[in-house]
Amino acid sequence: MLNGTVSLPLVGYISRIADGILAARLRAVATVVIEGARGVGKTETARKQARSEVRFDVDEHARALAALDPAAVLEGPEPRLLDEWQHAPSIWNHMRRASDEGRRPGRFILTGSAIPADDATRHTGAGRVSRIRLRPMTLFETGDSNGAVALSDLMSSAPVAAQAGGSGLPELIAALCRGGWPANAGGDPADAQRYCRDYLNEVQRADVQVANGRRRPLVALQRILRSLARNTATEATMETLAAGAGGEDPLHRDTVRSYLDALERVFVLEDLPAWSARLRSRSRLRRAAKRHFVDPSLAVAALRSGPERLQRDLELLGLLFESLVVRDLRVYADALDGDVYHYRDNTGLEVDAIVETAAGDWLAAEIKLGGDAAIDQAATNLLKLRDRVDIAAAGEPAKLIAVTAVGGYCYDRPDGVAVVPVTALGP
Repeated sequence: MLNGTVSLPLVGYISRIADGILAARLRAVATVVIEGARGVGKTETARKQARSEVRFDVDEHARALAALDPAAVLEGPEPRLLDEWQHAPSIWNHMRRASDEGRRPGRFILTGSAIPADDATRHTGAGRVSRIRLRPMTLFETGDSNGAVALSDLMSSAPVAAQAGGSGLPELIAALCRGGWPANAGGDPADAQRYCRDYLNEVQRADVQVANGRRRPLVALQRILRSLARNTATEATMETLAAGAGGEDPLHRDTVRSYLDALERVFVLEDLPAWSARLRSRSRLRRAAKRHFVDPSLAVAALRSGPERLQRDLELLGLLFESLVVRDLRVYADALDGDVYHYRDNTGLEVDAIVETAAGDWLAAEIKLGGDAAIDQAATNLLKLRDRVDIAAAGEPAKLIAVTAVGGYCYDRPDGVAVVPVTALGP
């Protein structure tokens, strides 16, 4: 039935950090929009709290009715799930008016795997709509981290003393290759990589080619994806990405920019913006974002790599590990109403991740595979950053942390820098 279809309890649902965020938003606003890449679990997450649903991606009748009689589509037990609403973009304005009429929270949940045409949301949802970005699952959500060190505790400057989960680098590489896709949870890394390659092929064929209403050659897109994968966690420019794409016909930077825009619109890419801190030194901040896939498993797939190759290529593994930690920090920060950035200035000082909450509290993290020398270098960078930031404007950092790939214990060093294996990190 189109109207009043009550969701049944889900079998095998993996609890998500976003569950609590969604529940809180539904108590506060009329409509919550869950956005994210295909396959991250938007529909299942929404169904856990929806009481009825409409599936626009698979129901042609629903799409037709949305144009002819939108009130019929919106009618049903609330919260009402409007799944993949971008397939019937005209429903947005009708939903907005319905939200106004009821003036009560928790009416609609919309999910979307692509940003629709700009004019679809020209009438904003300010005051009625809250947006949630659902990303692939973190190591904590998949059970690959014990969550002994919570980001919320780190933001409260709590001392660090815990034991990490996980068995070692091979297990972490396997988790990286599986990615945070619910379909791959606990599965074989080789099977997961086949899933990720198929995923990219489908994104190229069905999503990116028609994003913004333009068709794009598949061969060029494949070259750009490989170039992006090789430049994960870097500030690669359009020229660098174009050069890295290779081929007999070099790509123009505007062509690369068009493809990146399309990939961002379907949530496959999510670059990490630069932090806008006020400095008390004469250093100047760099503004370039760092390149990241929404999940590092997609970078592995684009390169047709795997666990054995990654163990032999520690430079590439280090970049992918940084991307994995950034993915997890973004999800954990969402639960704190926070955002994640990176830092780089004109002297060459770089810090991989800055977590900043809406209240202005912040911490800095360097991300290293491990080893005493690497941890010492991470601590040096973090302490330099602390001395460089205008503390009168930004406040003292809640914590300085070195996030490592391996290591059995979490601890505070004498210089105040905390060492936290990623398999101990949680929300």
